[in-house]
Amino acid sequence: MPGNEPASSASMMSDGSVSGGSDNLTSENSDESTSQGSDELVAAVGTHGGEPETGFNPITGWGYSREPLVQSTLLKKDSNGSLITDLATNYSVSDDGLTWVVNIRDDVKFHDGVPLTAKDVAFTFNTAANSSGVDLSVLKNAVALDNYTVEFKLDDPRTTFIHKLVALGIVPEHAYNETYGEHPIGSGPYRFVEWDKGQQAIFEANPDYYGQKPYFKKITLLFMQSDTAFAAAKSGQVDLAEIPSSYANQKVDGMKMVSLSSIDARGITFPMQPDTGKKTENGYSIGNNVTSDPAIRKALNIGIDRQALIDGALNGQGEEEFTGVDKLPWGNKEAIFEDGNVDEAKKILADGGWKDADGGGILEKNGLKAEFTLLYPSSAQERQALAVSLGEEAKKLGINIKVEGKSWDEIDTLAHSTPVVFGYGSLDPTDLYLKYYSKSYDPADYNNIILYNNSVVDNYLRTAITSTDQDTANKNWQLAAWDGTTGFSEKGNATWLWIATINYLYIMDEDIDIGTPKIQPHGADIFGNILEWKRTGN
Repeated sequence: MPGNEPASSASMMSDGSVSGGSDNLTSENSDESTSQGSDELVAAVGTHGGEPETGFNPITGWGYSREPLVQSTLLKKDSNGSLITDLATNYSVSDDGLTWVVNIRDDVKFHDGVPLTAKDVAFTFNTAANSSGVDLSVLKNAVALDNYTVEFKLDDPRTTFIHKLVALGIVPEHAYNETYGEHPIGSGPYRFVEWDKGQQAIFEANPDYYGQKPYFKKITLLFMQSDTAFAAAKSGQVDLAEIPSSYANQKVDGMKMVSLSSIDARGITFPMQPDTGKKTENGYSIGNNVTSDPAIRKALNIGIDRQALIDGALNGQGEEEFTGVDKLPWGNKEAIFEDGNVDEAKKILADGGWKDADGGGILEKNGLKAEFTLLYPSSAQERQALAVSLGEEAKKLGINIKVEGKSWDEIDTLAHSTPVVFGYGSLDPTDLYLKYYSKSYDPADYNNIILYNNSVVDNYLRTAITSTDQDTANKNWQLAAWDGTTGFSEKGNATWLWIATINYLYIMDEDIDIGTPKIQPHGADIFGNILEWKRTGN
């Protein structure tokens, strides 16, 4: 999910382990800016990472994949995706992987002046484990061993627990209640000032922050949709705005376009089971007779031209994606393949028994036409564009895709039987486990919504998530995609049609220097390295 972090010099090695971390170094901002520009920032957000429905409360999901501004976390990831410390000074894991011990700084205060201790850390994790906002189902309990040492007991060895230490902002036990999200107190670089629901939220720099002091003393977030945000930028009302890819070639005097690479992948689910009349416990249909045919899934994966979709539907603002995790340490390069091969795709379909029996251009098999509906959330412009463009590509193969925009409530009732354009992008490989492990099925969170079941893949996923060694974990994550014989990728079962990782596009004042941004997760994290930001005065 800042690159110039306070705290220690710890870093994550290529295997995912942390080196260093015991020096408890701070990085004070010794470079005084000579800029005459404003030290206040007004940003229009809303398309991604906008207003939190439940407020600025980490326990209900605030900041889970992005910089929370108000709260501190135990660990963070820098602009290279390497682990660095924040509140934590170091940590250790027992040989059996069930006990994690984290030491924290002794110089941190909440914004109300009360010292932050291990009791607050334990309270935060125990409370989150009993809520629905954060998945901490593996956590048995957290206990403060002393003021600056917290112990986490797990029910199951879990290499991915490290990512929970990155994701969850720490809240004060003494000031936490049911309205905390509306008036949050934390220990992060910014203090909460006010929230006008539906309009804006205001934050001011924390003068007692233990790390590098932020250049911007005040940040105002305006909650706007993309078109309104662009208009506000053009009229000089905002310093920065997230805008859709369709505006990539627009010019605005005094402003620049910044396109940020992401791991936020767009992919199409393929219901894996045929439609036999089965229903979910809520009465929703399960299965699809077209997408349950591997020839359809493989032909679409190989036959479509991903770069053409990016150039057209995304206005060039994206990169090809083949497995959903290509850019991550647990991505398997052996699972990547050549796409845009229409002839090979047609051969796969023909060998699978799909023929154009009536000369109408749409293939058939045993009286069944090669056609299906593809859903996208009606509020997502780029997903609509990708769905329409995919439909055009599919016609070259003799497959008819009918595109429909729906609300998420409607998609909930149809996703077991109908392909959907989804977006995923996490720096936590737990995402893979939830997406492909047969027993992880949970329609409430779209976990394994395609009802994929491959015992070999299951074994790799379980080995990866329970291993106490990051090298072993990453190797097994990779084998789950493709082991030379089977896997969830196109070379194996072709469970999804991954298309692209999208770029996040921003327009901002020319004199804003955003340093080295973090690679963006699903939902964006534009402020992920906010401590590096400044104005240059140019």
